[in-house]
Amino acid sequence: MGAPTQERYDEAGPSCLSSFTCGLFTWPSSSAKVGSHSAPGANADVLRKIEINANEPTILSPLEDERLFSPARKFQFNDLKSATRNFRPDSIIGEGGFGHVFKGWIEEHGTAPAKPGTGLVVAVKILNPNGLQGHKEWLAEVDYLGELHHSNLVNLIGYCSEGEHRLLVYEFMEKGSLEQHLFRRATPLPWTTRMKIALGAAKGLAFLHGRDPPIIFRDFKTSNILLDDDYNAKLSDFGLARDGPQGDRSHVSTRVMGTYGYAAPEYVMTGHLTSRSDIYSFGVVLLEILTGRRSMDKSRPSGQHNLVEWARPFLGDKKKVIWLVDPNLNGIYSAKGIQKVSSLAARCLARDPRGRPSMQQVLDVLALLQSPTDIAGPAISSYAPSKDARSQVKNPCIVQGQQHIVGNGNV
Repeated sequence: MGAPTQERYDEAGPSCLSSFTCGLFTWPSSSAKVGSHSAPGANADVLRKIEINANEPTILSPLEDERLFSPARKFQFNDLKSATRNFRPDSIIGEGGFGHVFKGWIEEHGTAPAKPGTGLVVAVKILNPNGLQGHKEWLAEVDYLGELHHSNLVNLIGYCSEGEHRLLVYEFMEKGSLEQHLFRRATPLPWTTRMKIALGAAKGLAFLHGRDPPIIFRDFKTSNILLDDDYNAKLSDFGLARDGPQGDRSHVSTRVMGTYGYAAPEYVMTGHLTSRSDIYSFGVVLLEILTGRRSMDKSRPSGQHNLVEWARPFLGDKKKVIWLVDPNLNGIYSAKGIQKVSSLAARCLARDPRGRPSMQQVLDVLALLQSPTDIAGPAISSYAPSKDARSQVKNPCIVQGQQHIVGNGNV
């Protein structure tokens, strides 16, 4: 897979280095405490305790409750090598800045390898020692996913830290990512499925924001939303996740990192990170679900490279909102559903972060959109704009492409 250009912003100005498209990771603040709390079989030296009050009610009730998961297992490198059939190329199911992801099989309740087609199927991510990420990024994944468990977060089954080897073992997600289905598959996702995925992703993000302190995902995008066999959405890749502000603090100051087209503009400009930064990213994903267009696409005509800037004039107009709808849906959606989604996206994408809804408010809207009258129905109108008509609006925008943001300063 080709490596796009990534722009690094520091005091010396932009510099370029290569990166895979699936994301860059950074390590939480050096002030993070390393505790002795660890699951049975876990290595206490590599797990940082996240302070969570187990008796505190979750913000998501009654829509979603935290589930109990098994503690992370500690794997031996040779067992994972056997589980993936010696990391055979035909076992590769993904690739990114961290390294390759392989499909493998392990014992249902253990760490030993199993024959293909038996036991538990898993996804094994192995760190590329020559890649852009290292031990700290690996540790960030163990940190958050080893401690936070929810039905809309991908389940970290275990890890391997043996010599120079750093691996992560996840539950296998049969349907891949939302990004693959929206932009790479010949068969388009039905509107009903898109709304189901949006709700599931919102539940996962709301769960993170409901912690004390809140956890900010910081790299919410379609490629980080994985789907199981029933199209239930789960958030993955927690390398950029960061504890949010506590007490009277309104934000945390961080090194600016994320993905162009998804990162909130105020965060890119100031490095001030809040939960509302994730809300903006969620609005971008809603637009991608609605339009079938990527957040940044240089192959589009001038003025359409940036999805948000192109779509803004349509979002507040009930008559023009049809111009946004993915033509691959072939008119199978309801007028009310389209209008509510576009209105919600507009609120999430408010230029002033104080005007954006909370994730709980987003959940309330999306839950109502699961009703039959809002998720499916006849075409919104007998009129459908032509491809040329959809291309007429030209808005000025700064085109950065599908690149990652790496800033200078605290992480």
